[in-house]
Parts: sequence; C-alpha cells; structure tokens
Amino acid sequence: MAKIMIIEDDTQLRNQVKEVLLGYGYEVFAIETFHNVEEQFVSFKPHLVLLDINLPYYDGNYYCRIFRKYSKIPIVITSARNSDIDQIFSMELGADEYIVKPFNIQVLMAKINALIRRLYGDYAVDENSNEVIINGIKLDSDSFKVSYKNVTQELSKNEFKLLRKFLQNINKVIPREELLEEIWDESSFVDDNTLTVNVTRLKSKLIDLRIEDVIKTKRGVGYLFDTCALEKSE
Repeated sequence: MAKIMIIEDDTQLRNQVKEVLLGYGYEVFAIETFHNVEEQFVSFKPHLVLLDINLPYYDGNYYCRIFRKYSKIPIVITSARNSDIDQIFSMELGADEYIVKPFNIQVLMAKINALIRRLYGDYAVDENSNEVIINGIKLDSDSFKVSYKNVTQELSKNEFKLLRKFLQNINKVIPREELLEEIWDESSFVDDNTLTVNVTRLKSKLIDLRIEDVIKTKRGVGYLFDTCALEKSE
C-alpha cells in the first residue's frame, strides 16, 4: 500500500483530500503540527507528498528542497499561487507536479494515481535494467546518473525517463504527447509547461557534461535528440 503525506494547513481541505485518498486505499498521514515537518517526513517515509506552499514557519518550497536531500519520491505542489514564475521555481526545486488551487479533486487523484502507477506499479521503471549507452553517453538506471567523458550528473526521476526516451529514439522527432505519456500516465492532466520545464532542466544538466544543443525543439510537434550536434561538439 502506497503511503501519502499531506502537508496542508487548511484543515477543511486537508481532511477532504485525506478522506478521498483513504477511499482509494492509500495509507495517509496528514501533518497537523508544522514545527517539525522534516522529522515527520523522515519518520513516515512516504511514497508521495502533497505539499502546500503557504505554510507556518517555512514555506513549501523550503521543504521541497529539504525533501530532495532524502528522497526522489514524487512531490505534488498544491498552491493558490498561479504565476508561471511560481510554478517554474517549484519545479526547479524538485517538484514533479504543480496544481493550482482551487482544483478538481478528481484531477488531483488522476495525477496521484498516475505517479504511483509509474513509480511503484505495473508501469514502474525497472531499476535493474541494462545501462543505455549511446555515442559515449552512459545512462545508469541503478543510480539515475548520466555520464559522458568521465563526467557524471545525477538526474531526477523525470529527467532520467526523458533522457532514456531520447536515447532510445535518437534522431527521431518525439511528439510532446508521447513524452508526457512516458512520464505521466494521463497527458491530458498535465500542464503544457510542465514538460517544457523538465526538458529545460535536462538540457542544463547535459550542458554541464559539455553536451550542448542535442535536444532540438520542433515547434508545434515535440523534440528531437540530434546526435549530429553531439558529434560537432566533440
């Protein structure tokens, strides 16, 4: 049974979400005191966190950063802050989803169920699968690390799955919808800029490996992993 932690200071919303999650069969722990959130996270060891931004003592972005020190589990932000800057900032800190309040509870459940299926269910990534090595780029599914010319970068779960998809489809245009479905079960429930943010973060990590301009944007269609650009950079 997957364990979900709710970090939300709106009592009515917290109880509503908790009740629905319990109805779906999840084990739920809803934080009610906020002076030791980090300790409660470590103790409960959740498989997924629902995290509000506006909280007592420290905001959700602070906790997002803290949780990423311990775990790669999905973090779903729920916030009334609806600007692109707020969403991008949270995603860059490690959030996997950003849902703007007020939200439809069924949309929230669809996102949660999709993440749980992808990471822990029938569609979970096989952590023991063979390494993917393309043009000197080595992707290690055991450590979620990518290496190139003796330099290594650690990837998030989403970044790992995106890069694996690219390496399995080199020099081929991959539609945005296909990339969304690779990471999230239901692409219709994902904000359009969520994929853009994750691809941008992946590009940044590849640049740190001196792999530049290999992920090309095909406007209105999707993305292409261009090995010709990789050869030019050598």
